[in-house]
Amino acid sequence: MEPTAANEPSRRDDMFVISIGVAMLAVLFAVVGVAFGWRAIDESKANVAAGGGSGSTEPVMVSLAEFSVAPATVPEGGSLHVMNDGAVAHNLVIEGTDLKTSDLAAGASEAFELDGLAAGSHTMFCEIPGHREQGMEAELTVGGSGEAAMGDGGAPHADMDYAAMTQAMLDTMGAYPAATEGTGNTILEPTEVLADGTKVFDLVAAITPWERGPGDVVEAWTYNGVVPAPSIHLAIGERAQFRLRNELPLATDLHLHGLNVDNKYDGVAPISQDLIKPGESFTYEYTADEVSVAMYHPHFHSQVGLPNGMFGTIFVGQVPIPRGQTVGGEAVPADLQVAQDFPMVLNDSGVIGYSLNGKSFPATAPIVAKTGDWVLFHYFNEGTQIHPMHLHQFDQIVIAKDGYPLDSPYVADTLNVAPGERYSVLVQLDKPGTWVWHCHILPHVESEDGMFGMVTAVVVQ
Repeated sequence: MEPTAANEPSRRDDMFVISIGVAMLAVLFAVVGVAFGWRAIDESKANVAAGGGSGSTEPVMVSLAEFSVAPATVPEGGSLHVMNDGAVAHNLVIEGTDLKTSDLAAGASEAFELDGLAAGSHTMFCEIPGHREQGMEAELTVGGSGEAAMGDGGAPHADMDYAAMTQAMLDTMGAYPAATEGTGNTILEPTEVLADGTKVFDLVAAITPWERGPGDVVEAWTYNGVVPAPSIHLAIGERAQFRLRNELPLATDLHLHGLNVDNKYDGVAPISQDLIKPGESFTYEYTADEVSVAMYHPHFHSQVGLPNGMFGTIFVGQVPIPRGQTVGGEAVPADLQVAQDFPMVLNDSGVIGYSLNGKSFPATAPIVAKTGDWVLFHYFNEGTQIHPMHLHQFDQIVIAKDGYPLDSPYVADTLNVAPGERYSVLVQLDKPGTWVWHCHILPHVESEDGMFGMVTAVVVQ
């Protein structure tokens, strides 16, 4: 029978009732599902609290910072959650194993599985060069409940003793300037001058005790026993030989970074020359053909020799002073005389660590000058990180980059110096007092143990 118009309202009512019924069933199933879900979550939490089941325990938080690693205790088969609470990159390695995290940027974190790690005590540390030496090492205990390490979620400020921190800062600042053995950057005189006028400079590569801070003696890799290595000065047109003798346990070479040399003297073994093996020597030659602000360091396994102390400076000629020019709205005097001209070598890794000219505060040497003096200094970054260098109160007039004079010198309050870069900077010290000079990445200069690293002062009398 065909439906009639009279039957339509009844049919619509039946469909409406069916729809309401289906909707109610859907709501009922959803409620039941949520209930089962919450029950599963509660059972999971109970299982974790009871320590039951492989893989059921929560990761134990470990905080990395400058320069510390939080100790941790984990159950067998447990894991870590590693958080970089510092300002520079860190990683975490379990000593004697292949277990390690990636290099974590500041603020980054990573799950760290400990599968197969035997019960007992293990050492974990950051293997970024120099970080372990500065305190980034801690104990990892496998086989405990994990409760002690999990207690505060690895909060980096939980265990700070603020009174002790205040005293540590006062103590380290009060010790400045601290006397230490050894001075780097001394000018190297030629051993001999050949008949044709060639100057011969002798360099000996060796491992040498070096006091980088008061009582802090490290086994440095050096040229001629000092950090930085002796500074070499040449005039335009002079010829030089650099005779390198290797007394290291590792083969080496010598790269004249920033100088134009023949390929055979480029110092990249075994490409441009044979390795200089322990006990052997090699002579490099160079003709000073242009103004240069350069460096010398090894290229073969430079990640070992260079951060541990094998770096030196080379000056060829004189960087032109922009006398009579207007820079930053101020006129540079036409009769300007430079009272002091000196290098400042930056480092941040290896056994030397965060340092200026091979020393860590409070052993960094102050610069002493008279009011009104103009000084010329040269930043050399032989480290692995960028360093924004800030001199309190005085404008830094940047006049050359990598030894090349700038057509338009400029003024900088804080100057970023990247690894391998050199900047020549002119400053007039026209205000008396003691002024701080430091890297402005603050964990490179301060820690819970007080001031350290890349800090010095300018004393204007």
